[in-house]
Amino acid sequence: MRRLGVVALLAACCAMGQAHGQTTVEFASLDAPDGQAVQLKGYWYAAASAKAPAVALFHGCGGIYDKHGLIGERMRSYAALLNEQGMHALVVDSLTPRGEKEICTQRTGTRHITQANRRLDALAAMQWLAQRSDVDAQRIGVMGWSNGGSTVLSATNTRHREVASSSVKPAFAVAFYPGCEADLKRGYAPSAPLLMLVGEADDWTPAAPCRELAAQASGPKPEIEAYAGAYHGFDSNERVRLRKDVPNGTHPGEGVHVGGNADALQRSRERLLQFLQAYRR
Repeated sequence: MRRLGVVALLAACCAMGQAHGQTTVEFASLDAPDGQAVQLKGYWYAAASAKAPAVALFHGCGGIYDKHGLIGERMRSYAALLNEQGMHALVVDSLTPRGEKEICTQRTGTRHITQANRRLDALAAMQWLAQRSDVDAQRIGVMGWSNGGSTVLSATNTRHREVASSSVKPAFAVAFYPGCEADLKRGYAPSAPLLMLVGEADDWTPAAPCRELAAQASGPKPEIEAYAGAYHGFDSNERVRLRKDVPNGTHPGEGVHVGGNADALQRSRERLLQFLQAYRR
């Protein structure tokens, strides 16, 4: 496989259009395991000041778009929040450039878009950010939700060869309700301080493996905060519902619960802002 640093030099930094303060960009990543280049789409939300910290945001298995084909409310709200903190935000689309709209309904182990793909996407996104003149390359962060939270774990785990050899390392990482089993099994050696925000009632990506990962990690010890009674996707205003179309979770075949929790939403937002204080401009 070609080194990611070489491919990142192919990044297309030119804007493809703007809407509501959002600029569409493209940059190159790699597809695993064949190592072929894939052109990813991203959405750039610039902070008011130049030479600012930047955060790459990674969506869950449902992708970044809503039913109308627009950037989903969660991604837009967090990009706005980061901008308010003086940070640039890059929302990365890993699915549609590979011909998928969602992978939630695909059984784990059968998905052709894997964490190996998404890990390379994250590394490419960080290198793209580091090359920008308006980004403080010493303060680049990664943040993800669900499958994107797992991407954050994978992209910061130096047990993966390409992570250890990457020329760009994140300054910080945040994972909302990630699936922690894979990196727990591999062993987690983080390349940056990590904050995990999880729901105690989550029956899709349970909290227990994440606690174990935090306890056993070598290197910077991850921080973890769990919210009682909170299901998967607690940081939204959506009503909790049972998704029977999801074949994965703690009880395969029985579906998973997804939806917001007002207390967890507020507390996780406060905890996130507290964590980001050390990396703001």
